[in-house]
Amino acid sequence: MFEQYSNPFASMTQNFAATTLKANNLAFQNFERVMGLQLKTFQDTLNATVAFMGEAAEVRDMDGAKAIWPKGVALVKESTETLYSTGQEVLGSTLKTSEAIGQIYKSQFEDAGHSVVKTASKAAKAK
Repeated sequence: MFEQYSNPFASMTQNFAATTLKANNLAFQNFERVMGLQLKTFQDTLNATVAFMGEAAEVRDMDGAKAIWPKGVALVKESTETLYSTGQEVLGSTLKTSEAIGQIYKSQFEDAGHSVVKTASKAAKAK
């Protein structure tokens, strides 16, 4: 009687492991994508800041400070907008990945439920 149950459960366990591997793969791909976006944003922002600081270091009088002030304000504005848009992109990517992982597990549990019901009905008929 135990053999009736062992094969379906072993199969479900194997399917669950394969599903977990798929979900982990999706999560890792999302991690790579998010890190790539964040590193690119950090690099671009850092390059712009270093360029601005190089320009600001050459300022020697008040007129030079007045001339560079709008550039500093524009740098802060652009950096903030870039960070915000990157954050939105990261959030969107993470939500899509979470939905895909949820769908994978949902179908896995539905399949497992159907398999258990079939096995139980076969066992009940066998009695």
